Amino acid sequence: MTDNEEPMIIAGKIAELPFNKYKRWQWWFLVGLSILFLIVGQSAAVILGRFYYDQGGNSTWMATLVQTIAFPILFIPLFTIPSPSEPSTSSVPPSNIKLIVLIYFVLGILIAVDNMMYSKGLLYLSASTYALICASQLAFNAIFSYFINSQKFTALIINSTVVLTLSSSLLAINEDSGEPSGIPKGKYVFGFLCTLGASATYSLLLSLMQVTFEKVLKKETFSVVLEMQIYTSLVATCASTIGLFASGEWDTLHGEMKGFQKGEVAYVMTLVWTAIAWQVCSVGVVGLIFLVSSLYSNVISTVSLAITPIAAVIVFHDKMNGVKIISMLLALWGFASYIYQNYLDDLKARRVLAAASKPSNESSC
Repeated sequence: MTDNEEPMIIAGKIAELPFNKYKRWQWWFLVGLSILFLIVGQSAAVILGRFYYDQGGNSTWMATLVQTIAFPILFIPLFTIPSPSEPSTSSVPPSNIKLIVLIYFVLGILIAVDNMMYSKGLLYLSASTYALICASQLAFNAIFSYFINSQKFTALIINSTVVLTLSSSLLAINEDSGEPSGIPKGKYVFGFLCTLGASATYSLLLSLMQVTFEKVLKKETFSVVLEMQIYTSLVATCASTIGLFASGEWDTLHGEMKGFQKGEVAYVMTLVWTAIAWQVCSVGVVGLIFLVSSLYSNVISTVSLAITPIAAVIVFHDKMNGVKIISMLLALWGFASYIYQNYLDDLKARRVLAAASKPSNESSC
């Protein structure tokens, strides 16, 4: 990226950017922390979800519910992590409250639908295949970011998108990462389509969240990020709970717990830690949307999905063949390209901000 090119984030809005409200090291620390939360949370959640099915769990509504039900733990960082002060003019006008409630409701319903599709996909796919089909979300997000968020693309961004897509494609077609034993081919295809649809819906959600931050909320504090996650998770949890009772799966949960191969305690702990892992992941996802962009959040999520097969090798003894190794190396390549582009954008945006703060007779230099 040359000096005469605009950063991915429009320079005219540089004073409103999240990193402008933090010191440089604080901004990078929050980005790094969000990346860690996303990678660790998502990898753990996928592995625990596959473990739940492998040990005798079969309630897709329960698997959907645990993806959002632990949202109350987000009140801990909400009340303990301070946000930079905002000017009084940034408060949300009363006329927008109804719009915000509607947006949160719609996003919450979309999250519940998305979680159900992911649950169906994980039921019929191995952990490694599931993770790598999910990586297709990067390609979907590139499209949504371009049309919805006016995302600017550079050579490094295109390289990152193509390489990460190739990485996921290699693993998706890998014969050794097929369906779990005993799953009919028809259900495997159904799981594939559900996972692909969930990836597209997830990418749409990220872009819509970014639009909400920029156009509706117009407040860029970490508390606003957490509030969005809490309210949308509340709606998704209510929708999933209704589905659990309406489907009749609630009546089967006691027998499911009794028949869990690792025991009743392991059944409960699996669900509890899955719920916690998804919330850790969610904080990382929304934090990166807030700090950088929806596309960046999705790139990091894709890297996490490339790491998941390694965990699957350790936990489920999946085969680690040459295709998987090459795929993960490609994922690291794509990740490095995007990180470097973000570094260049950060330098460019800060130079624009510094130039704008100088007297007009010095700005030309």
